[in-house]
Amino acid sequence: MALAATFNGPILVSAFNINIHLPTSSRNFIFRTCSLPSNITRSSLCCFQCTGRSGNAINLRWKEVKQRYSSLRGIFMCRVQQHDATSEENEENISKATLIWRAIKLPIYSVALVPLTVGSAAAYLQTGLFSARRYFILLASSVFIITWLNLSNDVYDFDTGADKDKKESVVNIVGSRTGTFIAAYLLLALGFLGLTYTSVETANLRAILLLASAITCGYIYQCPPFRFSYQGLGEPLCFAAFGPFATTAFYLLQSSTSELPITCTILSASALVGFTTSLILFCSHFHQIEGDKAVGKFSPLVRLGTQAGSRAVKVGVATLYSGMLLLGFTQTLPFTCIILCALTIPVGKLVVSYVEKNHEDKAKIFMAKYYCVRLHVLFGVALAAGLVAAKMVARYPVSKPIF
Repeated sequence: MALAATFNGPILVSAFNINIHLPTSSRNFIFRTCSLPSNITRSSLCCFQCTGRSGNAINLRWKEVKQRYSSLRGIFMCRVQQHDATSEENEENISKATLIWRAIKLPIYSVALVPLTVGSAAAYLQTGLFSARRYFILLASSVFIITWLNLSNDVYDFDTGADKDKKESVVNIVGSRTGTFIAAYLLLALGFLGLTYTSVETANLRAILLLASAITCGYIYQCPPFRFSYQGLGEPLCFAAFGPFATTAFYLLQSSTSELPITCTILSASALVGFTTSLILFCSHFHQIEGDKAVGKFSPLVRLGTQAGSRAVKVGVATLYSGMLLLGFTQTLPFTCIILCALTIPVGKLVVSYVEKNHEDKAKIFMAKYYCVRLHVLFGVALAAGLVAAKMVARYPVSKPIF
């Protein structure tokens, strides 16, 4: 596309800092835009063709521009190729130990620790009692259940092809889909056995029903024929499983004399735990969008995109702290919880700023879920400490039962 224009005097081609002096007798020029290749940059280079007597002089200048453009283009392309080659080489040279560490996902096991700790703290607020023995039996059982979730997730993602290029997949590391599958369900059996033993010991039917519901959420999240995660329902299922179901069940299992009532305090605390757990799952999808699209997995981020997803994280963190303040002002949660949880606001801001800054960088956004794990752990510990402090220091009144 060309635009006719009239110029007098010197013209500066700013991209290369070249002055082209045009005589006043040459007035009519054709102005056009020559775009650089799209895989390099979207910047434009202004080119000129003269239709007057000074055309030869300008053509000579134009040849100089093209030569310098070609030189710069070659240098830039070499650097881009070198960067890509270095990135690919670094990805190829990941050590076995690093892959195993990624496969273990040790920080993710905080989702077993936090619901149990908050539930036990809520029971202590209600009764003033705490069973360390029962706590550690439940912790070991919960770790087995989380390991089943991780291993079975790798198995079923391997079946659909979602983990085809995922080097840290347990199936890809071990090289055996069957072995990983058997190990996963053995761990599920062990975990459920420990949960059942504790429920029978405390004669608490409600607790085992809640825990069974939590495990069912995990199953329909990822296992055939349901695979609700492929429909974008992973976050609601995660919220229910680790929040109201698991946290409330652990609260009930800390009573050894009588069945604890369900109160607004435990339901509110469990909702906050479920919310921060769901945030981890949400942010774990940022670097997997292309792979999820390829296998038909419509996670929330596949539907939203990274830009809208980063805004959703910001709204989510703001909602978390706003909800906490509301629960404190209505005295649903002790004020000690509000004070201690407020100390974690800088971590929440860190999550938001990191996601906003790196949501388009696949290499860096991989770490977003670990920033969310930090928030989950610190917020959960602050919440549990606030519940304990309310009993020990503030003498918070016992909450009235809902049912």
